[in-house]
Amino acid sequence: MTNTKEKNLNLPNILAAFRILLAPFMLWFLIDRQNPLFANWDPSWLDFFAALIFIIASITDFFDGFIARSWDQMTELGGILDPLADKMLMLAGFLGLIAIDRASIFAIFLILSREFFITGLRVNAVAKGIDVAASMMGKIKTVIQMIAIGFLLMNWPYGEQILWFAVFLTLYSGYEYICEYLKH
Repeated sequence: MTNTKEKNLNLPNILAAFRILLAPFMLWFLIDRQNPLFANWDPSWLDFFAALIFIIASITDFFDGFIARSWDQMTELGGILDPLADKMLMLAGFLGLIAIDRASIFAIFLILSREFFITGLRVNAVAKGIDVAASMMGKIKTVIQMIAIGFLLMNWPYGEQILWFAVFLTLYSGYEYICEYLKH
């Protein structure tokens, strides 16, 4: 029988922890553009490296969940690390995009407000013994948020439109969470 420490030291949890470490580096490339280290860099390279870090982190998000479910390696620690890593990555992306003036502050405000509210709601639900698991719409909104961040990081066309679509999905999935919570 494995102990808790060995059980928690699994590939999905390592990937989630790696994602947590990547988020500040992505933010650094976006907000510290005046750093002497970047003096001879074209800003598009900073965008590229931030986007590359974001893509790597997003891929680990997919694989940590897939591996945890497929290999039966779901742990309490993973249940904490995975959503924390997701929130840190999105927060770094959104704050960085605001800092370089590529995203609507109002859109980001709506997304982050929903995230904070639903996180509080889920904590309250857990305290009451209510399971409010992530819905398919919640997963879709996360994917669309990631696509929006990627487009905006690379300054590609339609990034702002994708962001507003992500806002709609984010608010709608929040509505679904509230309805699910109220059923209990």
